[in-house]
Amino acid sequence: MQVHNVNLPITVTGRHVSVTESMRDYAQKKIENLHLDYPRIIDAKVILDVEKKERQKAEIILHCANHITIEVDSVSTDIYASIDESISKLARRMRKYKTRLLKTHHRPRNGSIKHLAEHVFHEVDLHKTEDDHIEPVIIHRENFRMKPLFPDEAIMDLELSERPFVVFQNANSNRLAILFRRKDGEYGMIEPDATSQAA
Repeated sequence: MQVHNVNLPITVTGRHVSVTESMRDYAQKKIENLHLDYPRIIDAKVILDVEKKERQKAEIILHCANHITIEVDSVSTDIYASIDESISKLARRMRKYKTRLLKTHHRPRNGSIKHLAEHVFHEVDLHKTEDDHIEPVIIHRENFRMKPLFPDEAIMDLELSERPFVVFQNANSNRLAILFRRKDGEYGMIEPDATSQAA
């Protein structure tokens, strides 16, 4: 258990303020004393910003294992109070990730993954409007590395991310699959039917 972050790389920098030794030591000790075992912290960055007396901000960024990044910030009239509040936010966020991990450690209940049959919908002539000439545009493109996962691993991957779905290669069937969160809180999985593809 990561009860103490020994030799953890912590960088403390300042904006609009010179970071004193007491500020640096205070921030470092607070982060080192985060008694949480998940996610494992790799390094931490603290940015202290004093724009004016009543607006003193502490921003903390943790880079953790499993590609998890946690960012928090707090503003108050005292830089040490801002650090304390940011540390409290970090602890709550880390506990949230730990809870997600524990929830997804168990295999899903029977029937909690619902397989949907593949359907092909033919184009129909809907009511046309004057806006029909406007074509949709892709505003974000992302390179995605497909990885083989078992369905329960895909559920954990989905729970630990903010994405609404996860695309993966099902290690059971060796086929492309899409796992998504349903409105009722359960999971759905779409997997192309090899026989209909061949047809």
